[in-house]
Amino acid sequence: MDTENTNLFEFAAFDELESEHIAAPRYSYWKSVWRTFFKNKFTVAVAILLIFIVAFALIQPMKSGYSPTVTPNINNADMKFLKPGPGHIFGTDHVGNEVFDAVWAGARNSIIISFICTAINMLVGIPIGALWGFSKKMDKWMIEVYNIISNIPFLLLAMILSYVLGAGMRSLIITMTCTEWIFVAYFIRTQVMIIRDREYNLASKCLGTRTGTMIVKNILPYLISVIMTYISRQIPNLISYEVFLSYMGLGLGTTNASLGQTISMYTSYMKGYPHLFWIPVSVLAIISISLYIVGQKLADAADPRTHM
Repeated sequence: MDTENTNLFEFAAFDELESEHIAAPRYSYWKSVWRTFFKNKFTVAVAILLIFIVAFALIQPMKSGYSPTVTPNINNADMKFLKPGPGHIFGTDHVGNEVFDAVWAGARNSIIISFICTAINMLVGIPIGALWGFSKKMDKWMIEVYNIISNIPFLLLAMILSYVLGAGMRSLIITMTCTEWIFVAYFIRTQVMIIRDREYNLASKCLGTRTGTMIVKNILPYLISVIMTYISRQIPNLISYEVFLSYMGLGLGTTNASLGQTISMYTSYMKGYPHLFWIPVSVLAIISISLYIVGQKLADAADPRTHM
């Protein structure tokens, strides 16, 4: 009987490395981010719509060749103010141009400008804000810089730069980035100050870890969701700024299409032909809202606390 029981068991070999192994599922941060993001079907639908709109806005103007300065049907009265229909999707304007072409040419430039400005503001503002929040010496004089820049009226600055640099994409990008980066930096500075004095950062500092390494390894990874939230607001805001400046005549000028320039051009025809105004406004609203929804949901998915 004892012999039979002995044959049922055998001694396990002792492995020191195996004894330290923790049985836990593998975790990949970015896989978890995308898995969380794609769980929401509505967000995925909005993301697909946004990708289609951006791609269409970038490609369609290259095929249409639309330009605000070219008016091929100006002497053809039959081609002016046609209502939206099968032959003319958004109708035609006061000079006979297709409103469809004008809107997407404007959307293309507005999207490009907002993305470029966002990239510049983030690339400049995030590193400066991280150093600003971590260095108490830097904080003293950067606060003064922030107070000076934040008290300069944006519209006044835009008017001065538009007068000095002239209308165009380059001057508009400079106008929308020359002060906006300081607000990004101040936002990052506030976030860094919240977590810079946590125990693991104090321990790293005591062990002699360099400031740059602490910022890159210990602080910025915790701010990914916060930064993405800020970006989700930044892009629609910059599109609105571009529209406002172009509407005020301080943007790309009359030689380049933009949503602001298109809306400004069609405002005077609101009474007789309201669709000329509301079509570009609706496209602007769809782009801005879609960008915000996708960016906000992506920011939520980037928060590790949502990874279950």
